[in-house]
Amino acid sequence: MRFCRFASEGRVCFGALQDDNLYNLTGVNPQTFGDFNTLYAKSGNDNSRVLSVAEDGMKNAKKIPFDYSLLKIPLYPAEIWAAGVTYLRSRQARESETTSKGLYDYVYEAKRPELFFKDTGSRCRGPGEEVAVRSDSKWSVPEPELTIVCDEETRVVGYTIGNDMSSRDIEGENPLYLPQAKVYRYSSAIGPVIVTPDELRNPQSAKITMKIARHNSTVFEGTTNTSQMRRSIPELLDYLKKDNTLSRFTLLMTGTSIVPPENFTLEQGDIVEIDIENIGTLVNPVTQLR
Repeated sequence: MRFCRFASEGRVCFGALQDDNLYNLTGVNPQTFGDFNTLYAKSGNDNSRVLSVAEDGMKNAKKIPFDYSLLKIPLYPAEIWAAGVTYLRSRQARESETTSKGLYDYVYEAKRPELFFKDTGSRCRGPGEEVAVRSDSKWSVPEPELTIVCDEETRVVGYTIGNDMSSRDIEGENPLYLPQAKVYRYSSAIGPVIVTPDELRNPQSAKITMKIARHNSTVFEGTTNTSQMRRSIPELLDYLKKDNTLSRFTLLMTGTSIVPPENFTLEQGDIVEIDIENIGTLVNPVTQLR
């Protein structure tokens, strides 16, 4: 099932997207369907119950023809974490940008994955909202990533698309600058929906495509597949949970393998479009922070 938040009759509602229709579940019962959190709680924190409760609600829900412009961020995550150097292409790109040669080769081969704090819900953007390039960065790119939605015990409750905006020049100058390269206002986006595990049965075999448009022309396009990930999702979640206190819902971006060439940087007004098989398409315009 695909869950989303969308604008309807002057307010933001929670619902399901099916067969090009939005089902307004909030209109059926706001206590149960206020958002994904209330649905999960009312379902006894049970993934199978989430589906049955939602299906019952859809029987009485008002249907609205799907319009992408109605979509909002599907949830405000407690935290967003990210995994780095999970693909060979990512290792190559980060090795080429840094002055600390050999560092990312080591991380790629190491037993322990690279995990870092990426964002909070207050900084994160949704479908159609602007993502940002730092004012002090001259080399910035989007990073399309399959993103895990998990509860406080790192049980997978769904998947979404993540855009991990990155300042490659700042990170490349010194790996210790990673937080500044990754965490700033509007440095991430998620959406357009949350897809439950029954919809994405094999998350490590999903096609990812990214396009960047500038002045109505495609200036970059790339494709990969999550099957190219060196690390498994359970492995990443195990390390994320270890000696850590997580909240419902925590997101984990799983890394990227689509990297624009070194002579490319995002500009004001660019449009980033990320598509992941069986999830959907996340579209965000780019703004330059001042």
